[in-house]
Amino acid sequence: QVGLVESGGGLVQPGGSLRLSCVASGIAFSGYAMGWYRQAPGKQRDLVAVITAGATTNYADSVKGRFTISRDNAKATMYLQMNSLKPEDTAVYYCNARRLRSDIWGQGTQVTVSS
Repeated sequence: QVGLVESGGGLVQPGGSLRLSCVASGIAFSGYAMGWYRQAPGKQRDLVAVITAGATTNYADSVKGRFTISRDNAKATMYLQMNSLKPEDTAVYYCNARRLRSDIWGQGTQVTVSS
């Protein structure tokens, strides 16, 4: 069965850290470009970071230097290490897998940054 499952979200204080995980099933994971997106209440879903099949990475300007995307093809898992979190990082974070005409989304995990 094809799917993506995110985990690792939660409530954290400003300046804190979280590590999100996305586990893929039913796909040839190593051949997919993977990405993290986020959507805050009342706003559109925006790109946070992407990592290609060849492990090239790209980040939104708002998270550069604070977030790190990575992947472990042996575990069919993608990660997002988030440091120096800010209240404006509060959103539902979604995992995405993309290859040719295949575009797969996870259910999302809530990240709340608040004191």
